[in-house]
Amino acid sequence: MTVDLLSIDSLLSQEEIDLRSTVRSFVDTEIKPNIAEWYDNAVFPLEIVPKMAELGLLGMHIKGYGCPGRSSVEYGLAALELEAGDSGLRTFVSVQGSLAMSAIAKHGSEEQKNEWLPRMAKGEVIGCFGLTEPGSGSDPGSMITNAKKDGSDWVLNGAKRWIGLASVAQVAIIWAMTDDGVRGFVVPTDTPGFVATPITQKLSMRASIQCDITLEDVRLPESAMLPKAKGLRGPFECLNEARYGIIWGAMGAARDSYEAALNYSKERLQFGKPLSGYQLTQQKLVNMALEINKGMLLALQVGRLKDAGTLEPYQISVGKLNNCREAIEICRDARAMLGGNGVTLDYSPLRHANNLESVRTYEGTDEVHTLILGNHITGTPAFR
Repeated sequence: MTVDLLSIDSLLSQEEIDLRSTVRSFVDTEIKPNIAEWYDNAVFPLEIVPKMAELGLLGMHIKGYGCPGRSSVEYGLAALELEAGDSGLRTFVSVQGSLAMSAIAKHGSEEQKNEWLPRMAKGEVIGCFGLTEPGSGSDPGSMITNAKKDGSDWVLNGAKRWIGLASVAQVAIIWAMTDDGVRGFVVPTDTPGFVATPITQKLSMRASIQCDITLEDVRLPESAMLPKAKGLRGPFECLNEARYGIIWGAMGAARDSYEAALNYSKERLQFGKPLSGYQLTQQKLVNMALEINKGMLLALQVGRLKDAGTLEPYQISVGKLNNCREAIEICRDARAMLGGNGVTLDYSPLRHANNLESVRTYEGTDEVHTLILGNHITGTPAFR
């Protein structure tokens, strides 16, 4: 790739390169030719879910229970290629695998794992993850959704917001406050009292589904509770899996925008020569390429640490904060280089930039990750 200024590919194994090539080919043939229409019509293409499952993209970093069991770096490379297609479609893989499936894999009983994970890996069952509420995003400890014991059952009441895939999911992981702190529940979405309503008229993530969820006297058996998740550490461990994928994915959106700007600048003539022949154009392209290379090295280092089992949560914040922040600037600069043509769906940078407004916000805002890192650096928490 033109953007690989540091021979980063030499740091990858042949297996990792092959996996990346497979996913890139899928994106080039299945996503890129259709994404403008899906985005324009605000459609999430459910028909590609079985194809993603065939490629082993669903729960790909989970071992056992019919899941692919690939490495963290391989998962990251897949996330990068998917987001080069569109953030919304990478988000599907993240919600399914890093959130819903990870919650069951990390915190579920053997019965829950055997019941759900094989079917979710095959794409036969879609999952969602209900943590954020209308009144609490960055502060999930203030959640109002509650679960009360009633005999041998649990009864859930409350509301969740910005929940990916909820209206098409067959199972939801819902986090609720109990007398014993925050607990997670595996909720079949056909349970009476569970209602998911898509949020429409979005300016971002249009080829994706986000929903409001209402829970009204949702009655569940004791076996619905995730036995190994107690307190906010349970959902946070899943969020870190999703944040990890974003570190890579954001660089995919950045790379695709850079390539669009580079190709356009070589073909677009102004004042008798290609835009690529002007110094200011080259400066912009160089700055983009530098940040993409740095972001890729960051993502790869985080991935190697994760595979080695030595990754610290604050290091995920380094990647999420930096790569989202740089990616959105790259996409905006690429859009500017396209001039008026850049505001159409004929080109990807503005679509990527709009999507990254959501990616930059979810799984921890810039402010939250700044404070996580500030706490690590100074030893003094400043969240309140």
